[in-house]
Amino acid sequence: MVKRIVSIVAFTLVTLYLVAGFTVLNSKPTDWVCNDLHVITDTTRVCFITSEEVISILKTNRLYPINKPADSIDSRLIEQTLLKNPYVRRVECYKTPYNSLCIHVEQRLPILRILSSSGQNYYIDHLGDVMPASASSACRLTVATGHIETEFAHNELYEFACLLRERPFWDKQIQQINITPQGEIELIPRVGNHILFLGHPTDLSEKLNRLEIFYSKVLGQIGWNKYSRISVEFDNQVICKRWE
Repeated sequence: MVKRIVSIVAFTLVTLYLVAGFTVLNSKPTDWVCNDLHVITDTTRVCFITSEEVISILKTNRLYPINKPADSIDSRLIEQTLLKNPYVRRVECYKTPYNSLCIHVEQRLPILRILSSSGQNYYIDHLGDVMPASASSACRLTVATGHIETEFAHNELYEFACLLRERPFWDKQIQQINITPQGEIELIPRVGNHILFLGHPTDLSEKLNRLEIFYSKVLGQIGWNKYSRISVEFDNQVICKRWE
């Protein structure tokens, strides 16, 4: 009984605290002036846009909030303006009870860079969408080269890039994907002086499984530079070509 009473009292106190806090926040005068701005951008994985660049965009569009009355700060307009940046995925802008404005910016995450033989240069992000390549941000990404049509990049290449990312070994090992004029896949590894030939983009998961076993049981014993070309184009086979 005592424990039950204590629990009820504790619950009541917490409820009163939350109600009081909510009341204080919502009863705050709307005529306060913004004296602080907090811009948070996740730059641990990519750095396409910095806090300084966000502030610059706000100033250019006359949306910089410092010294402005709260009721003149349009959070929705700030979000919409920042979302026009091609490297921004999501924006959350809100006012705090401490005379400040917070802006959280989520950047888009590229997983593949396209450098086609036709001169196209862009990223494919983790949702399969195109984003422009940036010279200001160095991303350690797998590069896809060769005869790449836009539809192929959005479908087969995107799915293959996701497959590589799901496998830690291949995510670290593959530095380049080359597409031949026949639409076949060649892989250039980071370690080993050879080309991995997968053929047409079918049964790619099984082909990677076969290659990984070959790496472990064969190349691990005889050396990574024994062959110039390793092909898993055909089912249940690994065909190797020695250096001439």
